[in-house]
Amino acid sequence: MDISGQIPSTDDVAEIVALVAAVEDAQRREDADAFLALFREDAVWVTGHGKRLYGRAAIAEFTRRVLRGATRDSYAAYAPDHLLFVRPDIAVVNVNQHYTRRPDSTVPLPVDAGSPVYFLAKDNTWKIAAAQNTVVVPED
Repeated sequence: MDISGQIPSTDDVAEIVALVAAVEDAQRREDADAFLALFREDAVWVTGHGKRLYGRAAIAEFTRRVLRGATRDSYAAYAPDHLLFVRPDIAVVNVNQHYTRRPDSTVPLPVDAGSPVYFLAKDNTWKIAAAQNTVVVPED
């Protein structure tokens, strides 16, 4: 993973990598509560289809509606790709997202991948302050 910007502590990098892994884990288990715990109360989430959700309550309503059954046909795998420390308490992480048939597989399915970006803020712990989940359309 490429890291740029302010010089981070190794603990901060490890915590951010763990946060990305927690997003993946919560979604694979279809655990809305675990997923929502990763967001600040005032977070902004933009779905892969461009739906804007303002605040954890709106994110919760959407997540509880769409997460159940989301892993019926595939599982999302997440890998942090680039981490920018804007300030010691503000970080931006780009994530590569691909889909697999089974949770323990590394073989991607031939479907559109994703390119989420998470804007993180650290109060006591790192939380998602804003995120954009973008569908990656394969080039011709």
